[in-house]
Amino acid sequence: MHDRSHDPYVRVRGAREHNLAGVDVDIPRDALVAFTGVSGSGKSSLAFGTIYAEAQRRYFESVAPYARRLIHQVGAPAVGEITGLPPAVSLEQRRSSPNARSSVGTVTTLSNSLRMLFSRAGRYPEGAPRLDSDAFSPNTAAGACPSCHGIGRIHETSEELLVPDRDLSIRQGAVAAWPGAWQGKNLRDVLDTLGYDVDRPWRELDAKDREWILFTDEQPVVTVHPVREAGRIQRPYQGTYMSARRYVLRTFADSKSTTLRAKAERFLTSAPCPVCGGSRLRPEALAVTFAGRTIAELAALPLTVLAGLLAARPPGGDAETARVLTEDLVARISTVTELGLGYLSLDRATPTLSNGELQRLRLATQLRSGLFGVVYVLDEPSAGLHPADTEALLVVLDRLKAAGNSVFVVEHHLDVVRHADWLVDVGPRAGVHGGRVLHSGPPHELAAVEASATRRFLFDREPAPARTVRTPAGWLRTGQVTRHNLRAVDAAFPVGVLTAVTGVSGSGKSTLVGALTEELPGVGRLVTVDQRPIGRTPRSNLATYTGLFDVVRKLFTETEEARARGYKAGRFSFNVSGGRCETCQGEGFVSVELLFLPSTYAPCPDCHGARYNPETLQVRLRGLTIAEVLDLTVESAAAFFDGTPAATRSLRTLLDLGLGYLRLGQPATELSGGEAQRVKLASELQRPHRSPTLYVLDEPTTGLHPADVEVLMRQLHGLVDAGHSVIVVEHDMDVVATADWVVDLGPGGGDEGGLVVAAGPPAEVAASPASRTAPYLARALGG
Repeated sequence: MHDRSHDPYVRVRGAREHNLAGVDVDIPRDALVAFTGVSGSGKSSLAFGTIYAEAQRRYFESVAPYARRLIHQVGAPAVGEITGLPPAVSLEQRRSSPNARSSVGTVTTLSNSLRMLFSRAGRYPEGAPRLDSDAFSPNTAAGACPSCHGIGRIHETSEELLVPDRDLSIRQGAVAAWPGAWQGKNLRDVLDTLGYDVDRPWRELDAKDREWILFTDEQPVVTVHPVREAGRIQRPYQGTYMSARRYVLRTFADSKSTTLRAKAERFLTSAPCPVCGGSRLRPEALAVTFAGRTIAELAALPLTVLAGLLAARPPGGDAETARVLTEDLVARISTVTELGLGYLSLDRATPTLSNGELQRLRLATQLRSGLFGVVYVLDEPSAGLHPADTEALLVVLDRLKAAGNSVFVVEHHLDVVRHADWLVDVGPRAGVHGGRVLHSGPPHELAAVEASATRRFLFDREPAPARTVRTPAGWLRTGQVTRHNLRAVDAAFPVGVLTAVTGVSGSGKSTLVGALTEELPGVGRLVTVDQRPIGRTPRSNLATYTGLFDVVRKLFTETEEARARGYKAGRFSFNVSGGRCETCQGEGFVSVELLFLPSTYAPCPDCHGARYNPETLQVRLRGLTIAEVLDLTVESAAAFFDGTPAATRSLRTLLDLGLGYLRLGQPATELSGGEAQRVKLASELQRPHRSPTLYVLDEPTTGLHPADVEVLMRQLHGLVDAGHSVIVVEHDMDVVATADWVVDLGPGGGDEGGLVVAAGPPAEVAASPASRTAPYLARALGG
């Protein structure tokens, strides 16, 4: 028996979360532990779904019941027992909903320190009162510019935007910004009642009337007498007028519908606020300076430049206070720059950051927290990192460990795996073919585990085989691109080949490929595949997104039982009433409200998670109900639907992209960014391709095991062989080595980047002395 109070291991017994097959494993504490395995093997289920989830549950158990009900609590993981488990901190790559007010400064809390510096040690105008630190924040009433409310930009509109066709009358829809259907008709009827001519062409109306119709803030209420229509009795009603400008601004600011917001945005222009100049702050805050600059000017500087300026702080003012605050700020900035993020500025909005950048910012914050005795569970900290930046990451992970913490990383990057003290390899394959721990021990001992898919890449690596690069069929030119850190960059991309865009984090890769639009000469059809989720709710799933669910429902309506009952396709949808279980509204689970405890979710007591009512579940297709079909994995479904061409095409494409382990009804919210990207690619590939297409993929190998990368690259090269063009933004040098053309940006990140430093076949770029990518690419090529 081991002494549990001083157990050097986290001991997991009987883990059954997701596809884990009753796993028993011992993992050392105070070590850097890498969890590896192919996508869907169960490594995240072990690290996050079991170990971290249990640590979180135990923490919640120690919280007072009243406080506990205010915290969103996860259920207990499916595990027999875990001993030796310290408190845990999770750093996952899931991003929260984009917030225009969230920035690098708020995520790292560096903005708080900078505001304190200005409050206590800033240079104030003669006679000006000292301001509290809140007065330097655009997110507080005390600091926000009253004109733009701390956003920094104002939205406005014009007659040209609101009325694109001046030859139309109001009744014909001249005011394009107004809503459709009854709401738009109501506004036109109200105008008619107010005495405006709604049947004359817009251009013939008096300028004063046009101005009032579009821009007035008045909201007169009148009694509308609708024109009678045959067979319909329409009674008079009280109608309220709203100008086109007022409607568009209100919809854009308040509507919860992304579709309505997007439509409203088409009628708006965005410009820096004329009062604060885009700085987002009140004049009183902008009158205070430090080192001759306002807080807005300092927040706009790259962190490396800001640290240098603060380190050389000028004398004067409260020198001792300034010294203490600037030294603290410089020390905290250094942890961010260590992680290769020195090119970011404090005012950079978080929605513009990649998942990898966000996670590293959170990691930098943890480094400064001073916690020890904690288990950090990290989700691919190397994601989105150039090989040069990965070396800095390893130093940071070692520092976390040296401070007395355990660092558990779910990781695919082989350099990070080789650097680990301990390796937990899960597999051997995905889904039902995985869920077993193949190895738990020092990394070098994995060489003896033949069942491991990781072993081959870790130990049996060979240089990329020599291949003949394809000859371009033409060229696409972006023209001069000036955006973010790109300054009049003119790039050329070859047509009919596979191109890799490389460079350190923040060098401008995504910005450059974003300049490729269908309007450019020679582009034709453009398909952009990113890592954004394929749906925001659990109702969106693999089958609905790929269109496979339409085929499945049609097959069910063609069964003898469905025809006898008169069931149509809608009967087999869980999104509409009719065939779904009304107790849970087709969700499969219900929310259970507990007195003094947080609400929790439980399987629906009527359908037990099946989502459908008993009558619908009586219809079977070759022995399976609609609920059982949705529970099939892609691999099982391919065998079940063999002989049904419409279904086979979708399933074969998903299998070819290595997604055979996903369930047809798997909620979109459960998919990783890499899985979502491959589902989008599968949805695109299942369509017949007639015209040559340009495919642009942003880091498609993120979250993929090297074995899965091989599968993906076979598909991408197949697209090129079929006459299409593929451009990938990529950090994986093994992928770059197989490309036909490389465009390398840099030389650094942020202001130090934004230039094309090398372009050509991989071997040519690997020999470039100006490229930071070159030595790593040369190693992948066997140089």
